[in-house]
Amino acid sequence: MHEKAYYSYLEFQKKYSAHTISAYVNDIEQFIFYLKSTFDFDDVLQATHVHIRSWIVHLMQAKITPRSINRKLSCLNSLYKFLIRRKVVKTNPMRKVQGPKESKKLPSYVKQANLEKLLEQIDFADSFSGIRDKAIIYTLYATGLRRAELIGLTHADIDLVSMQLKVLGKRNKERIIPFSDGLLIVFKEYIEQKEDLFALGSKGAFFVTNKGVPMYPKFVYNLVKKHLSFVTTVDQRSPHTLRHSFATHMSNNGADLNSIKELLGHSSLNATQIYTHNSIEKLKEVYRKAHPKAKQN
Repeated sequence: MHEKAYYSYLEFQKKYSAHTISAYVNDIEQFIFYLKSTFDFDDVLQATHVHIRSWIVHLMQAKITPRSINRKLSCLNSLYKFLIRRKVVKTNPMRKVQGPKESKKLPSYVKQANLEKLLEQIDFADSFSGIRDKAIIYTLYATGLRRAELIGLTHADIDLVSMQLKVLGKRNKERIIPFSDGLLIVFKEYIEQKEDLFALGSKGAFFVTNKGVPMYPKFVYNLVKKHLSFVTTVDQRSPHTLRHSFATHMSNNGADLNSIKELLGHSSLNATQIYTHNSIEKLKEVYRKAHPKAKQN
């Protein structure tokens, strides 16, 4: 099957994560199922732009968001480009397909004052779990790490002398992120607590559960949601909200877009551009409050 060769290509040549590959497989299999149930064939080689447009209409009628539809179309486009390179097909039917327009939604973030209050004024429990929780919240906000990147940190990745983290991001791209004196203090406190309870192997997970085993995604999500609930009512209270907060506050405080891009590990500026919108919204708010002609008499 051509699809299996494509999935192998994503894993071994593109070096995509298991999670990303699973998403690609799911989207393409949904398309194949639609072809079979609607047109009575299940070979992507037979599909034309007409079949793909029909699928888009079906997805929109099923109330699938434009963003999700465009992600599925991106997967299909990538598959057909792969088949063209392999000379399995001559033309890409996606060239005649246009996805639905997406409404621009600004990422949720927590106000700077609220996060400062959480990290500096609210007491975390004076125990291993409390000190670890604070270290996780502080790390996510101070470095902009993705949840998977945080879970993947080892002791060898954290240089306390140079005050920087070595992070393995998407597509196995490595980047270096500096951290502050404040995070250094929190790290040292956490390491001291951890050392009293568990072994500190250089290759072992840096952040662990109360049982000393590596964290898992749901654990980190629940931990972050619990603590952010003390200082914010935003709908999204996830590790990614802290990543958005990191980038938004950097932008609001004058950091240039390229620097934010490198710190976040984005492959292009397009993904980072969204944070300038938050800065513009802040400027508009300041203007409306301060300029005498901003309000109608």
